[in-house]
Amino acid sequence: MSITVYGIPNCDTVKKARKWLDGQGIDYAFHDYKKQGVDPAKLESWVADKGVEVVLNTRGTTFRKLDEATKADIDAAKAVAIMAEHTSTIKRPVVEYPGGLLVGFKDSEWAAALG
Repeated sequence: MSITVYGIPNCDTVKKARKWLDGQGIDYAFHDYKKQGVDPAKLESWVADKGVEVVLNTRGTTFRKLDEATKADIDAAKAVAIMAEHTSTIKRPVVEYPGGLLVGFKDSEWAAALG
């Protein structure tokens, strides 16, 4: 199974997710989107699959620091532009696996999808 985990290595949720994967013996590639960025086309596909509300992290410091005009009237295209420019606004982790996409870490959801 080919799995790619997208995130930031020092994020606590990403650390928990990676520890869970390691504990399950699941091999994965890690993509650090702080260092490597994220292709806007990939962001578009994530938003199309899961929705803006799931992929865009509106609770984080980076999003809250954006000006009010940027945070207003967010549609899919605007969300992709924000996440491409400010990768910390992408909910973490995002996992691509054969047949699906996981956003955020819930061990029961991950076990059902990857176990």
